[in-house]
Amino acid sequence: MVSKQITVALEFGLHSKAAQYFVGKANEFVAEIKVIRHNRIIDAKSILGLMSLGIANGNVVTVKAEGEDEKEAVESLTRFLKGEETE
Repeated sequence: MVSKQITVALEFGLHSKAAQYFVGKANEFVAEIKVIRHNRIIDAKSILGLMSLGIANGNVVTVKAEGEDEKEAVESLTRFLKGEETE
């Protein structure tokens, strides 16, 4: 299992378009991926779950993955959340 805690650096947070991109990216991986905020754990491959967290710019979240491509999944998704990779 790999996990990484980061501060979201997306100007508008995970609004619908960014959340859709994030979920699409998460679905590219085989690993089971979770996003954690304020002790709420959701499946990163669920758009409704992700939107329910209300992730805004400056929020701290943890991305956790377990599976054969867990390291790549966490690195890729946290890069996006830190604003280092665009939609």
